[in-house]
Amino acid sequence: MTYSKFKYLIFSDLYRITNKVSILTLFRYILAGKAYKYTFWMRVCSYSYSNNFLKFTLFPFARIILNHYVYKFGISISHHAQIGSGFYIGHFGGIVINPKSVIGKNCNIQQGVTIAQSNRGARKGFPILGDNVYIGPGAKIVGAISIGNSVAIGSNCVVTKDVPDNSVVVGVPGKVISDKGSEGYINRVDYDNKINH
Repeated sequence: MTYSKFKYLIFSDLYRITNKVSILTLFRYILAGKAYKYTFWMRVCSYSYSNNFLKFTLFPFARIILNHYVYKFGISISHHAQIGSGFYIGHFGGIVINPKSVIGKNCNIQQGVTIAQSNRGARKGFPILGDNVYIGPGAKIVGAISIGNSVAIGSNCVVTKDVPDNSVVVGVPGKVISDKGSEGYINRVDYDNKINH
């Protein structure tokens, strides 16, 4: 990962929360931003781990901080997970994401969400999520399934099958009930022209 991409990711995540892109806002949210603290240090770990020099200098320090926030905020998202820009954690607590998961840009995740691997059966593997996905509180996404773009997953829903673009999914097991998707749930996505690459 290049420094330019790292900068883009941390500021896109920040913009989704604050509607601002500034160093002052960044420092304020690193110090007092709760869930953003976790996201920031996850990005630092990902960036430093990919750099041959930083892997042995910054990464060990960043990993200690990230591990501290795992226990403080109840969030377990590995720096190995592929997570696109504009990642937004609405409320921290009980969030677990498999390290091999792939998440597109502008994903909103609420408290109690699990994105997990399945170890056997036809859906053995891990989920791949598209762009602009909203995941409600307590939702579970399990196995080698594909979640399309602009999908909204309802509270406490259990998703074990592929979901097409622009779907609203609810229930246990999850069923598509609408084609209105995540419109209205995903906002502040116009950060491309505000962040200098």
